Amino acid sequence: MLSQTLRMHHPDWTLWLCISDLEPPDYQLDMIDHGFDHVLWLKDLKIDKLESWIFRHNIVEICTAVKGFFLEKIMEAGADTVFYIDPDIAIFNSLEPLVQKLQISNIILTPHLINPEEKSKYMWENERSALLHGVYNLGFLGVCNNAEGRRFAAWWRERLQFFCFELASEGIYTDQRWCDLVPAFFEGVGIVRDPGYNVASWNISSRPVTFDSEGTLHAGDALLRFYHFTKISDVGEAMIERYSGSSTAIYEIVRWYQASLKKFEDPRLTKYWGYGSYSDGTPIKYEHREIYRKRPDLQEDYTNPFRANTFLKWINNNH
Repeated sequence: MLSQTLRMHHPDWTLWLCISDLEPPDYQLDMIDHGFDHVLWLKDLKIDKLESWIFRHNIVEICTAVKGFFLEKIMEAGADTVFYIDPDIAIFNSLEPLVQKLQISNIILTPHLINPEEKSKYMWENERSALLHGVYNLGFLGVCNNAEGRRFAAWWRERLQFFCFELASEGIYTDQRWCDLVPAFFEGVGIVRDPGYNVASWNISSRPVTFDSEGTLHAGDALLRFYHFTKISDVGEAMIERYSGSSTAIYEIVRWYQASLKKFEDPRLTKYWGYGSYSDGTPIKYEHREIYRKRPDLQEDYTNPFRANTFLKWINNNH
């Protein structure tokens, strides 16, 4: 859905896809069918002791931890500018204003919120959530391939290589909390305050989605550029119901998005994650990943902890 909606507005852009997974034995990705020019798998990234590194992360952590490596890879391939866009985003209008913004900025970020909440319960749920999980939503990022952009990419990659975990109470939340520091550490950081970008359940209370008389979508008083359908099949939909107010357009685009996703469903990929189980098929518990992550001695002894007859055997004997 991301590639399809993006191609409608930017058919000449080069699209890269990074997949934090392994292909199932009976599956081969058709790049042309899916609309991408290049596909990178985790195994294609230059990461030392790859299996050990992957094992330390759950699926959310690993999908965010690869972003720094991925960004550097695309820059090395010669891209002038790079936009990272989450796969659960759909594009509704041209992103050309972001291209123009990167001509005067080195890095551009979209905040979760651009207006203060007016109700106390929304302050607690949304503003406090931004303090816990990151001021900026890293479902989108823009970087210019210049000296400062490359310096940022190297800095971000190193933090995500070692500290990309869901530990909001400890001041780390995947890739996002690190970027709270970006405006302090780097020059030429542009903050996108246009309400049409990165619209999502956490900010629609101040950016109501509407159709105008010609059927054009707006977010607040701006064109809707892209909507972030975070967790749309569960808590995301509940959050929309809570914050949408009198907006009916939001339900129309949610129904459209959900119906569109069904067209692309593949039963071979339902609930599949190649790194979610040991070699014998035993599901990996998050506590196993935590134990391994906190024990350098185990990382040294079991360089490929996915092998059931090694690390899982140790787990069963010691826990």
